[in-house]
Amino acid sequence: MLLAWPRGFCAGVEMAIKSLAWMTTLFEPPVYCFHEIVHNDLVVDRFKAAGVRFVESLDEVPAGAPLMLSAHGSPPELVEAARQRGGVVVNAVCPLVKKVHHEVKVRASKGYDIVYVGHEGHQEAVGTEAVAPQAVRRIESVEELAALPDPEGRVAFLAQTTLALDEWNDILDAARRRWPELWTPGTSDLCFATTNRQAALKAIASRCDCIVVVGSRTSSNTLALVRTAEKAGCPIVVRVDDPSELPDGLHGTVGVIAGASAPEEVVQAIVARLDPSEGTEEVRNTDEDEYFPLPRELREGLRRLGVLSALAGLAPEPASLAGVDDRAMSAASALGRLSTKSA
Repeated sequence: MLLAWPRGFCAGVEMAIKSLAWMTTLFEPPVYCFHEIVHNDLVVDRFKAAGVRFVESLDEVPAGAPLMLSAHGSPPELVEAARQRGGVVVNAVCPLVKKVHHEVKVRASKGYDIVYVGHEGHQEAVGTEAVAPQAVRRIESVEELAALPDPEGRVAFLAQTTLALDEWNDILDAARRRWPELWTPGTSDLCFATTNRQAALKAIASRCDCIVVVGSRTSSNTLALVRTAEKAGCPIVVRVDDPSELPDGLHGTVGVIAGASAPEEVVQAIVARLDPSEGTEEVRNTDEDEYFPLPRELREGLRRLGVLSALAGLAPEPASLAGVDDRAMSAASALGRLSTKSA
């Protein structure tokens, strides 16, 4: 068995999961979260068991209730409406998605027509389009690009962060041929973790008889890994949420990669289930050391809690919340703590 690295949680997912875990510590249940915090069934179910309620409308959130906004980014009007409801609102949007929102806002203010490559109905695409709905035209393919009418002014080209790199490059090349003066960001919109996982997958694909992609069906970056494996020519590609979904009869060399919202515990459970007769080899393609801090609203809440706890002379555990080394705490450990609490 070949285990691709990097795999699993990215910096944005780490930040979002730890943030929601802290929310369940700071507030009595229920804590509300607009949309799934990340697109992974195991993670969402773990939070549900800990008292988190996932909603798709603010009408489902009682006035004053604590609310988290998901890592995928939310429409600006929804963020503002949430803050008007009187409760604590923590926006766990991934900084890379926030960067794209900023690019849309700036390019729209300068009069650009914005062509945005993203998946219809995906929460990230919905939130990004809403930043400047009059200026943004969303597409998913070279064919849809060709069908666009010629804009009157300058064109900016932006992307959903979780696209497959090969698919994005094909569309970008076509756009540059059509509009030689096309504006694109100085730094790619594609998430570094997404592209790193796709590169790690390509590094093992030629050695594999089968590739197992770990992640949920709703995860865009997971599905991009599936398409990347298929394009690399691997004869058997399967996507699973957990070991129970593994098909019978896998043989030869099996490669395993996990999407950016898939827990490592599932990867290890798959290794145990398949029990490779010749062991495992981890193939490291690159290292990642990126870190995204907790959202500002949450950091301020933890600081206030630490001060109040110290003044009240409470036990060390509550006071230690404000002084915790967030870099040292992983999302995996936060999820494990949730399991203990819900049990």
